[in-house]
Amino acid sequence: MKIYGLIGFPVKHSYSAIMHNAAFGALGIDARYELFEIKPQDLEEEFKKKVSDGVSGFNVTIPYKEKIIKFLDKLDPEAELIGAVNTIKVNEDKTTEGFNTDGSGFIAHLKEVVGVSPEGAKVSILGAGGAARAVSVQLAKNNAVSISLFDIDSSRAEALAAKLKAHFPNCNIELAYDADGLLEKKPDLLINATPLGMRKEDKLVFNPELFHSKLIVYDLIYNPAQTLLLREAKAKGCRAAFNGLGMLLYQGALAFKIWLDVEAPIEVMEEALRKVLTKV
Repeated sequence: MKIYGLIGFPVKHSYSAIMHNAAFGALGIDARYELFEIKPQDLEEEFKKKVSDGVSGFNVTIPYKEKIIKFLDKLDPEAELIGAVNTIKVNEDKTTEGFNTDGSGFIAHLKEVVGVSPEGAKVSILGAGGAARAVSVQLAKNNAVSISLFDIDSSRAEALAAKLKAHFPNCNIELAYDADGLLEKKPDLLINATPLGMRKEDKLVFNPELFHSKLIVYDLIYNPAQTLLLREAKAKGCRAAFNGLGMLLYQGALAFKIWLDVEAPIEVMEEALRKVLTKV
């Protein structure tokens, strides 16, 4: 039996095992997906041990999407550009290759389910970490007209903005002075690419009076399914409000293809996610 799994800290909230194990079952693949919660000080040792023990592939989540890179043998060009990895393939010789399916998964969900093309869109993103990097690179590749960034760590936002400007000169890249600054130019799409909203005590960092009726709000958090941001967006009559479940589904399907060179049964994976959501 092949083993795959998610590396992160924490990981107990993740639904990745549910959708991947459903996919393995549907295709009759002798494999199992597990959750690997690893403390920061143990990341290198535990990751290398799992590779040595025969784990065939990994997903990577907060807070390791950038930190894991230095332990890999090879990087896919897009993962290298993004500077973050969410999928790792372990080859037969135990060498490891890092990929990033987050941004591609986000774009696939945006186009196929949300029904919105990034082309010509004005986008604002809260955060400049691994998820923000992946999403912003794909948005720029798909001809978003502008991307505005804000991160509490201004140096991270500045570094991401510089990278985007260097690689995508036709996309207008701006830095906002705070979270509300992301809304003042009336974007078409507002993305939360931070963990803010995962905890009940998290406060809304936006002034909801700045939300407008044509705004689509996309919170990359999927557990809880309804964050304060999404509730406020709906209350203020925004055009649409989505959590990160669609991105999780589509990035997972892309990771599945990387590991096994087989198309993922995306309907099966989605049904498995829907079932667990009805129990939450």
